[in-house]
Amino acid sequence: MKISKDTCYAYTHLLWPCQPRNDQNHIVFSKRFQVTCTVSLLLLFTSAYIFWPSDPYLKIVRLKLKRIKVHRVPHITVDISMLLTLSVQNADVYSMDFGAVDVAVSYRGKPLGHVRSENGHVRAMGSSFVDADAEFAGIGVLPEIVFLLEDLAKGTVPFDTVSQVRGQMGILFFHFPIKAKLSCEVLVSTINQTIVRQHCLHEKSKSKLKKSQKMLVPLYICNHSFK
Repeated sequence: MKISKDTCYAYTHLLWPCQPRNDQNHIVFSKRFQVTCTVSLLLLFTSAYIFWPSDPYLKIVRLKLKRIKVHRVPHITVDISMLLTLSVQNADVYSMDFGAVDVAVSYRGKPLGHVRSENGHVRAMGSSFVDADAEFAGIGVLPEIVFLLEDLAKGTVPFDTVSQVRGQMGILFFHFPIKAKLSCEVLVSTINQTIVRQHCLHEKSKSKLKKSQKMLVPLYICNHSFK
């Protein structure tokens, strides 16, 4: 006599090989495990992506030419004094302590020097402004001086800057190193001491990308473990 599935379900206490019931239990368990595992890993992945520290964002908000002096004796040289203001933005839920911001300044490919600021602190999801004074004396390469005098006559001077900052952020006993690098082409007006135009390239960290790639491995295993 053929045993139907309903008969197997109704008389589970009998010692009868109800194979369809066992198969269904296995399928239900597998699907529940896959759903639970997938949801748990997605929540873990989302939390790790949100709370995993990201590098700060740098932006030049002001570059002011305080003084430009041309020396004709004993040979032609130029002294440049400028004030540089950067914004350090922290988009994470942790506070951040950073060291001195180092800014390399160049004019038409010629390095002028470095500007360093003091250490600073940025609260969670906040920003901080950093001021740095620069004194570049004795710029004496003739082609750059000629171009500089022409730019001063036009009222705008182009500069290239490379800003770098290192520090750490964390909560309780956990601390994560951070760094940021910003390369900019800045056009400064000598008339009103404002930035006319700037084009910047922010070097992004690959920490979050690497973290997401690592999280995809257990997610793949979870979805294929019971197939």
